[in-house]
Order: sequence, then C-alpha cells, then structure tokens
Amino acid sequence: MSIDAATVKRIGRLARIRVEENEVEKYMGELNAMLGFVEQLNEVDVTGVEAMTSVTPMTLRRREDVITDGGYAEKIVANAPLSEDNFFMVPKVVE
Repeated sequence: MSIDAATVKRIGRLARIRVEENEVEKYMGELNAMLGFVEQLNEVDVTGVEAMTSVTPMTLRRREDVITDGGYAEKIVANAPLSEDNFFMVPKVVE
C-alpha cells in the first residue's frame, strides 16, 4: 500500500494536525516507510506461536467475587456539593 499526498492531508485533517504543503512529501515518505515495515511483518511465519500479552509471564491477581449490599452510601455522597436521600443532586441540563 502506498500513501499519496491527498491521503497525507486527509490523515492530518482527521488528526487535527496542520500539515503545510512543504511537509507533505516528508510525511508521505515517513508513512510509506511505516507501512513498508508492517508489510514486512506479514511475511513472518507465526504458525504455532501462541499470542502474548506480555514479554514476562504474568497472571492476574484475582479476588473473591462476593456480592454485598454496599451499606456505605453515606460515605459515597459525603463530599458531594448537594445530595438528598443518598443520591447526588445535579442541576437540570435538559429542558
């Protein structure tokens, strides 16, 4: 895949980055180099290789999944500027 000048300008607009006319050629080269590297990765044979999430073996620490009733609603709304019956009160924003 090859990136042209129109695509560079479109990417810049989508990313909300100002791309000056004199920079388009430079960005075209950089983006084409990146895509070329990704295409090289597609040539690697990865059959039989297990997907990794980290370079070091890790296991997630898990806790017991215990259902509770909470029981501390007062603590949750304690710092709220305005609350009533343990509910946050906010100004009306939709008519």
